Amino acid sequence: MLCTRCRIRTAVTDEGLCTFCSGTRPPLPEGSTALVPGPGGWGVGTWPRSPVALSRAVTVLLGVVIATDLFALVTGLRMRYLWDRLATDGGMAVYGEGGASAERLYLVSGNVQSLAFLVTAVVFIVWFHRTRRNAEVFDPSVQRMGPGWAVGGWFVPIANFWFPYRVAAGIWEASARPRPDEGLREVPRTPLNLWWAAWVGTLLLARVSGRMWERAEEPAEIVRAAGLVAASDALDIVAAVLAILFVRAVTRMQVERAAHSLAPAPERNAPVATM
Repeated sequence: MLCTRCRIRTAVTDEGLCTFCSGTRPPLPEGSTALVPGPGGWGVGTWPRSPVALSRAVTVLLGVVIATDLFALVTGLRMRYLWDRLATDGGMAVYGEGGASAERLYLVSGNVQSLAFLVTAVVFIVWFHRTRRNAEVFDPSVQRMGPGWAVGGWFVPIANFWFPYRVAAGIWEASARPRPDEGLREVPRTPLNLWWAAWVGTLLLARVSGRMWERAEEPAEIVRAAGLVAASDALDIVAAVLAILFVRAVTRMQVERAAHSLAPAPERNAPVATM
């Protein structure tokens, strides 16, 4: 039977919980010792590992995404203006040299935009997986999905609108530094919720605008489609900014949590290594 809380591991208690969710981890093997913090508060040779370097790389790449979105937004609005001239007063500039140049820039912006997104997505998922593995050390009881879903959850159709959020919620809860009395500290999920709402909105709007653009044939239809594509680019900029805030918040919390107390409390009756 699976654990009634995480629905991932095998239940071992009468309450239907696994060893992680019930807090009853097995004792360490004889002769081994608990995890010892390394330089900077992070464990040596095992989890958790510092996400700081990866978070900086993700932040820089998200900045690149924002820049490419702005490029696509400007070129897209230029294209919309030329087609709008044709639709409203019969202006033929869209078929001239200016229109051809605007179209070339628009195609280039789309290619650069796609490349920036792919590179950023890879590094972001690596950072996401690392913070999820760290969360397993900090507090496994609040993890709703296993570490593998930090990667696989993004590639499951339909479920990718929800699974990564569940993983992120567990990371957020586990990364919050405990209060001095060791009680749980509630940290508002505002950065997480805003980022995820903007991200899902971007995905949906991009799909709708992409289909409209492909089907548009008349000038008026192209104008409407171009306007929706521009709105999608603008929303993607908002999502990228919120993603930066989310990445920085989680990284900061994990650094504080590691500095506060990394080594897990020793199990009662667990063998202790002696000199």
